Formats: sequence, structure tokens, C-alpha cells
Amino acid sequence: MMSSEGGEDRWVFGYGSLMWRPGFPFIDRRTAVLHGRRRAFCIYSVHHRGTYERPGLVLGLAPGGSVRGMAYRVAAAEWEGVYAYLREREQPTETYFETWREVKVDGGDKAPALVFLSDMKHSQWAGDLTLEQQAALIAGAVGLSGPNIDYLRDLVMHLHEDGVRDHAMEKLLKMVEAREAA
Repeated sequence: MMSSEGGEDRWVFGYGSLMWRPGFPFIDRRTAVLHGRRRAFCIYSVHHRGTYERPGLVLGLAPGGSVRGMAYRVAAAEWEGVYAYLREREQPTETYFETWREVKVDGGDKAPALVFLSDMKHSQWAGDLTLEQQAALIAGAVGLSGPNIDYLRDLVMHLHEDGVRDHAMEKLLKMVEAREAA
């Protein structure tokens, strides 16, 4: 089992659906920033938001920049169950690798957090795609967790709720909606 230190509360960093739907017990939730990575639709989804026949796209952490997300503090007594849940949820096709990275938690604290980084050597790594390429993949894609556009809508809505305006994601959503309306 992956751990940062035995017997202590641990932090988990979320930058996509974990921001608004963590699905695990936590004792603290705060905004946080991870430096050196940026949020991007860079992973082909063949499970949650697409299929092998018709892949969609999900978020990953691409190199460069920084990303604002949510950090969740998990009680030491809950860690084993939370970690098992996260492995099942985030790793159906092993497209991410797990690591501990320092995040700056709201309030100025720095803490090591479990982060799922994009594996750029994995066959599902899509890399840097144009907004047009992203829109073509997201529009019409559906997986076990529902339509790919719903994931994008949730992202844009929840970023707004957290006071974040991501103009590229907003533009992408408009492009996907136009494609799906056609």
C-alpha cells in the first residue's frame, strides 16, 4: 500500500471529478495548488467516458504550469479503505501513476498529497491536442460513467463555483455543445 508516512492523516489532491465528487470520507477539504503540472484533456477514455471502439477524453495532469484543485485530508484510520477506493476509481486501465507531491493548501500550508499523474508512456496518453481535436473526441462519446460532455460540463460548472474561470474549457464546452446539436 502506498503511503507517505505511517499512522498519520494523509492528503489526496483532486483536479477533475475528485474536486466535486470525491466519494470517500474526509476530515478536511481545502483548495490547493500543485506546481509543475496543468489540468488537460490528455487521456483517451475507454472506460468512464468512452469505449475502446469510440474513445472519449478525460483529464490528466500534463507537464508544465500549475493547477488549482482540492485537497482532502483523510484520517489515518480511514486511509486503507480510501486508498483502495481511489485505486479502483482512478486506475481501471492504469493510465496514471501514483506519487506523493507537495501541494500548497489554502491558508499557506504545504503538505504531501497523493496525486494521480498522467503516464505519458501509456497507450491512452493523448498528449497535447487542439481544442478542435478535443471537441471531436468528446462530442458523442459515452462510457460507463455517462456522456463525455457531462464530465466537461461538470468541470466548467464546478470551476465556476470555486471562482475559477478557465476560458479554454468554457470554449471547449461551447464547441462540443455545437457538435452535439448538429
